[in-house]
Amino acid sequence: MRRLLYLSAAALAFSLSAVAAAEGDIEVTGPDTQADGVLHYRVKSPWQRGETLVRIALPKKLDPPETRRVLFILPVDPAMERRWGDGLETALKLDAANRYGFILVAPTFSDWPWYADHPTDPGLRQESYVLKAVVPLIERLHPHEAGRRGLLGFSKGGWGAFTLLLRHPAAFGAAVAWDAPVMAAKPVFELGRIAGTQENFERYQVSRLLREGAEAVRGTKRLGLFGWNLFRKDIQQAHALMAELGIPHDYADGPRRAHRWDSGWMEESLKSVRAMLP
Repeated sequence: MRRLLYLSAAALAFSLSAVAAAEGDIEVTGPDTQADGVLHYRVKSPWQRGETLVRIALPKKLDPPETRRVLFILPVDPAMERRWGDGLETALKLDAANRYGFILVAPTFSDWPWYADHPTDPGLRQESYVLKAVVPLIERLHPHEAGRRGLLGFSKGGWGAFTLLLRHPAAFGAAVAWDAPVMAAKPVFELGRIAGTQENFERYQVSRLLREGAEAVRGTKRLGLFGWNLFRKDIQQAHALMAELGIPHDYADGPRRAHRWDSGWMEESLKSVRAMLP
């Protein structure tokens, strides 16, 4: 059971605190409004080590709740590191909120984001953080329907977009990935540490999730794969597997672009995810 308490702190700020039984406290403070209009909410939850940030950019015209669309931009770096650019900044330069009517949401993570829950470390439960802290925050601030939530990411974020939708098809409407290791058969890079064990990794293995969850994503197009830099073979093999399984999806094999948010792939991906959301 969860109790929500809202307190007025200032003209443009509030404090939200939630108590989740047997799981600890969730505390959210904000918003802090930035010069570019982006709203910053600071989050403390039992699923992350220390405070994280959820950045939100709103369109100038906000659709009513029944037609409102939310796009989660999934990071590659921990915290606010930007070695591969910044997904929200790239989307803002494309005026994505206004052109596509999206509420843009960019959460940060205290560790390398691979969107998995560690089996024993409560501070490394990244999937739970998204589902139990980030999504409920957006639901409360900007009510919307679950089927109008999109996921967008590359590399780690692309892996996360696919695993989150395939593991929770009722919670998200569409997912688009670019240059992501979506066909990995064993943990790559930091994923081994985040997943903890091979057995736990297999719970998030995209190829397995596609085979076991094909029925949930077979009727309506909900997935997209858009090109590559480091992971062309993964993108091609995932496309072939989805074709074999009869899973409709958008697909582009290139052109090859730099492994960055701002290398030019996002525009096509934004169009795809918008078209897939009702």
